[in-house]
Amino acid sequence: MRHPPRSVLLAVAGAVALVGAVTVPAVTAQGAMPACTVEYSVTSQWDTGFQGAVKITNNTAAVSSWRLGFDFAGGQKIDQGWNAKWSQSGTTVTATNEGWNGTLGTGASVSAGFIASWSGSNAVPAAFRLNGTTCNVDTEPTPTDPTEPTDPTGPTDPTDPGDDAVPVLHVAGNNLVDADGTTRRLLGVNRSGGEFMCVQGRGIFDGPVDDASVQAIADWNANTVRIPLNEECWLGLSHIDARYAGANYINAVKDLVSRVKAHGMTPMLELHWSWGQYTGNSAGCSDVHASCQKPMPNMQYTPAFWASVASTFKDDPTVVFDLFNEPYPDRATATTTQAWQCWRDGGTCPGIEYEVAGMQDLVDSIRDTGARNPILAGGLAYANDLSQWLTYRPTDPAGNLVAAWHVYNFNSCSNESCWNSTLAPVAAQVPLVAGEIGENTCSHGFVDQVMKWFDDRDLSYLGWTWNTWDCSSGPSLISDYDGTPTAYGIGLRDHLRSLDG
Repeated sequence: MRHPPRSVLLAVAGAVALVGAVTVPAVTAQGAMPACTVEYSVTSQWDTGFQGAVKITNNTAAVSSWRLGFDFAGGQKIDQGWNAKWSQSGTTVTATNEGWNGTLGTGASVSAGFIASWSGSNAVPAAFRLNGTTCNVDTEPTPTDPTEPTDPTGPTDPTDPGDDAVPVLHVAGNNLVDADGTTRRLLGVNRSGGEFMCVQGRGIFDGPVDDASVQAIADWNANTVRIPLNEECWLGLSHIDARYAGANYINAVKDLVSRVKAHGMTPMLELHWSWGQYTGNSAGCSDVHASCQKPMPNMQYTPAFWASVASTFKDDPTVVFDLFNEPYPDRATATTTQAWQCWRDGGTCPGIEYEVAGMQDLVDSIRDTGARNPILAGGLAYANDLSQWLTYRPTDPAGNLVAAWHVYNFNSCSNESCWNSTLAPVAAQVPLVAGEIGENTCSHGFVDQVMKWFDDRDLSYLGWTWNTWDCSSGPSLISDYDGTPTAYGIGLRDHLRSLDG
């Protein structure tokens, strides 16, 4: 969805660069049966920094929480991490579980990763401690440090849906399926805010994202939450208020992802606002910074953004990636062929002032990290045109590519005739997700038609948006974050609740 332009005070952005990677051998367990094993690896390295990973295996009694400790010996400093809460005091690094991955059964493993700086040397840590017990040595477990978490209660609360309730999805033919091969539909809402609040210096999310507000989404029988993001805030560019950028922004997104999963729903991360000056047809703003919607991603920052997002969540395959909200190179270029070529291949595109990152560039950026998460790619005309999506779709070595489509009552392709002619052929070959459906009538007659067409074909859709705005200026599903629906939102809420599962 395009947001109304908002004025912001911006300065010159810094630069972000990705450098070639090197790998060092992992530290592996020695001996017959250590109490725990930790495999440590450097998955990529550059002049001043590196990306590291740890795989922790518990060989003793099950625990419901864990804490890993180790010491750096080469001047390394943790900058950010994922799949754990990372901290560092002096040379000592501590990683504690997230709310959704604390349970570690006998023989079970968990993986986490981080990005750090280094100087002098990048030595592998010599020893690792899990809940106070030294790992990778064939000895009896040492007494537990009383300051470390223990497992006094046994398994986690069975009423908490937790990570097990969120399916790991992959593409099988034209369906998204779980590990058992059961077809799954992504049905839910968009949670807007992360794309604009930070760049406007007003926070990170628009309204609360606490457990109660996320539970309110689940109470609508939603199983998916799409989370729009801002690339400049994620990358922590210098003109963004540091309170709402870089590590603070990333940690806030990670926390929301964890809450969404804790309530049994699939998180979908999507790039909404991006860098690049565009002043042509249908320009949302003349600002070079990520303060409005641009026609295409950019080579300056977007590949780095997706490489970082993918590195953050590649060990969490329940997270789905949506490459770019609503491409519209067709408004800038002279021909439809030029627009589709720009969409896929990027580069110098007619009518667009900056160097474009094509969808293939972004798929490559994600897959180069090792991430195999499902990837959505929306078509032209603000993702409303999929007429040549099959012809120009990017190559995905993981075979996990999904077509994304958006529709509102004011779009060109907003009737069943168009859906039958342009959507049905796509849906026959690949999974199809309507990442945004909505209308600006403060009613739900149009989305009712959309949902019926998608239900009849077992396809996925998400309503725009779970924010308390005026439903006529920007389709808003709710009037309060407790889940009170607008006249428009009633249609989606009641329909989701009528569905099985």
